[in-house]
Amino acid sequence: MINIPLENLAIAFIPVLIVLVIVWRWNIGIKSSLYAIFRMIIQLLLIGYVLTYIFETNSNYIVIAVLSIMLLSASWISLGTTSLPRRILLVNAINAIVIGGVTVLIIMTQAVLTINPWYDPSYLIPLAGMIFANCMNGISLAAERLESELNQGKSFKEAKVIALKTSLIPITNMLLAVGLVSLPGMMTGQILSGVSPMIAVRYQIMVMCMFFGSTGISVAVFLQSVRGHFNNKEIS
Repeated sequence: MINIPLENLAIAFIPVLIVLVIVWRWNIGIKSSLYAIFRMIIQLLLIGYVLTYIFETNSNYIVIAVLSIMLLSASWISLGTTSLPRRILLVNAINAIVIGGVTVLIIMTQAVLTINPWYDPSYLIPLAGMIFANCMNGISLAAERLESELNQGKSFKEAKVIALKTSLIPITNMLLAVGLVSLPGMMTGQILSGVSPMIAVRYQIMVMCMFFGSTGISVAVFLQSVRGHFNNKEIS
């Protein structure tokens, strides 16, 4: 894989600067964009150091601790689209991601990849990150749409179906577009690092199954578990 010198990496910010100029000229909040970019850089630098330490220590306890933090963070962030206080639905979100996300993570790492040791951080943490992020986005979309549909007078049963369908739109589009419109990040990274395209394809198929399964299961579990929190709405 090509090692990117810092001076070359700086060139990657040219398109970013162009967008920042547009945001500034159109007066749509350049401060938030600058904050997001700055935070992205800091977070990635920090996670780079953290992952280096985790990979070197190779401790199952540290890996479990990191996965727990990732799980809690994903659960908390996913609830930002609903008007209900996050603490009310937090347990529901955690349970949903555990049932849908952690279960799928175990299947992929222990049955498909059969990694050894079972807690190999170089596999477990990146895959967990991808799974939890997709579960988070799915729950976030579902929670927003569920509340929106209930506010429009629909029954919980009707709103639940619409919310699940909405949450699956992004991953369904990914399934339809992969290989035709886009080469996903994992596949592209593997090809750039010299892995055979056919091996990269196998990994990508696993990843797409991982995304669809974990998102669908997590969202379904979440929607089934939150009906009691909407007892002021029409429930059938």
